[in-house]
Amino acid sequence: MERRNFLRTTAMAAIASVVTPALANFSTKEKGVSNSHLFIDLPYSFDALEPYIDAQTMELHYSKHHKGYYSKFMKEIKGSKLEQTSMPEIFKNIKSFSEGIRNNGGGYYNHTLFWKNLSPNGGKPSDKLEKHIIKTFGSLNQFKDEFFKAAKTQFGSGWAWLVIDDQKQLKIGNTPNQDNPWMPFSDIKGTPLIAFDVWEHAYYLKYQNKRGDYINAFWNILNWNEVNKRYAEVI
Repeated sequence: MERRNFLRTTAMAAIASVVTPALANFSTKEKGVSNSHLFIDLPYSFDALEPYIDAQTMELHYSKHHKGYYSKFMKEIKGSKLEQTSMPEIFKNIKSFSEGIRNNGGGYYNHTLFWKNLSPNGGKPSDKLEKHIIKTFGSLNQFKDEFFKAAKTQFGSGWAWLVIDDQKQLKIGNTPNQDNPWMPFSDIKGTPLIAFDVWEHAYYLKYQNKRGDYINAFWNILNWNEVNKRYAEVI
């Protein structure tokens, strides 16, 4: 009987090692907005966003690209006060720091926002946010058109953003490479509500050079619940 139980336990452990979900657990502490910096768990499995973003792209993007930025950023700030400094504060003073901190810190932080902006069940804009969008852009469709333009026309690698600025105004814009709206030299400034990755590694396996198709697909998996939360925190 003991031998039978041992064999059963061993077999179950072997099966578990094969069917372990694709989602990797790299979490450490808490998102880099307090006194620590976290490489977050994805809030969904790698295949959860299909058919809009494929599982292979998600796995490579998250566990290779994003993890690479995070690891290099943590190496850059090791032993310095930046280990206890929030990411927005680092970016606001980014001119004082190295290009490595700018690029890797941006890559780490921007992707953290991006993953949370995605969901297979993303809800819809809150009434207050929808009214603000319509007041600013004319309609939800016009908002989407302007966001599409910002994402499509970002030359080379970069990001498209929806932010709310210090005057509580909604703004759409883009940034190159891993820059973001917290950085003083960014053309768009404010608190990010939507961060959208338009680097080729975010879409090329599925969409090849058709960035526009990737942008259009984004609306099917945009996590409006997260956007609403970010909006409510600053409005």
